[in-house]
Amino acid sequence: MGEGARIERREAILCITITREARRNAIDAATAASIDAAIDEAERDPALRAVLLTGTGDRAFCSGMDLKEAAERGAGLGLVPGRGFAGITERRRDKPLVVAVNGPAVAGGFEIVLAADIVVAADHAHFALAEVKRGLFAFAGGVQRLARAVPRAAALGMILTGEPISARRAHELGLVTEVVPGAELLPRAMALAGMIAGYDAEAVRNAKMLHDMAADASIDESLRFGRLYGEKTLASAASREGIAAYAEGRAKA
Repeated sequence: MGEGARIERREAILCITITREARRNAIDAATAASIDAAIDEAERDPALRAVLLTGTGDRAFCSGMDLKEAAERGAGLGLVPGRGFAGITERRRDKPLVVAVNGPAVAGGFEIVLAADIVVAADHAHFALAEVKRGLFAFAGGVQRLARAVPRAAALGMILTGEPISARRAHELGLVTEVVPGAELLPRAMALAGMIAGYDAEAVRNAKMLHDMAADASIDESLRFGRLYGEKTLASAASREGIAAYAEGRAKA
């Protein structure tokens, strides 16, 4: 168990739980280092196919930077150099990150959500970039990702007022994959992580890479990239077995 976070391996999934419920799961320097090290472990280990991140309790998923630590030691200690807030928001990852949002995701907590690949939210969760209320702005990925993800008026409404939006509204905007009752949150997130972990790792990696590349490139460039990796995938043993299993009406070997 890292400081500020509980790290568990569940078959092919690395589960990270922020354990600072008394601080609304705010990220201090030690917690950021623990999460960063855990994701490093997942990226290195071929037996791990996905990462699941959540928080303890139901009062907050993550309230962002630990403001008490910031007041005592200076702001920005939850930022990992080259990796961003909590070691996540500026990191390039091969392994899919599934986030189970068990309560409000505010400031850096929302930035973590925006950097994730799959987001399952409890129906009582809400989301806000509240930095502007503290004389700051969400520079560790929040402003940038909202600018790409939602229309300008919706993005600036969140960025400039700091006011929260509900889980349902976040789903409507495409920022959340699914909204479920709180009791169903972890089982559903684990089921999705397990589903992804059960697929061919190279196919998942290439699909994620192509999506992220296509979001930043012209359609012609992304089609060329997809063709290059797609031809390799078509020739793979996993692809041949998957196609054969479907044609023969059986489960994959």
